[in-house]
Amino acid sequence: MPKVISRSAVSSSTDAQPTPSSTAALRVYYCICGEFILVIDKSLSALPRRPTDGAIVIRCQDTENAKARIFKLNATPRDPVLIERQGGHEKQYRFHCPRCALPVAYQSTPPPVKSGPFLYVLKGALSQIQGQVPPDAFEDEKLLSEGNLA
Repeated sequence: MPKVISRSAVSSSTDAQPTPSSTAALRVYYCICGEFILVIDKSLSALPRRPTDGAIVIRCQDTENAKARIFKLNATPRDPVLIERQGGHEKQYRFHCPRCALPVAYQSTPPPVKSGPFLYVLKGALSQIQGQVPPDAFEDEKLLSEGNLA
């Protein structure tokens, strides 16, 4: 006689309307080394970019005009870095990959993550496919080498 493991019944309906939580897809992003770094509720390619350095802008806090993104960052904070910008300086509190220590993101306020209005993901730092180098990872180096040829 077969052994009964469970007496629960599974029911579903093809007529049921999807709930907001079931239609919300989370996107997962990895460092170049393959370490899980970010899970977010929207594709990074659909988010705005910062004009100064091309970093992807993730809103961390709600405002009257916009809602914050839902995300989790798996990165270790490091000491702040002072960057020279046109018209002044900018202090970046950087977050690095816990496995390979590659910088992946920064914000303008001290850690923890989401303590400031925005988190910036560095251009070319993350990939949706584990172990694959993103196409824009070496974009700035290509521009530098083209500039040296001229």
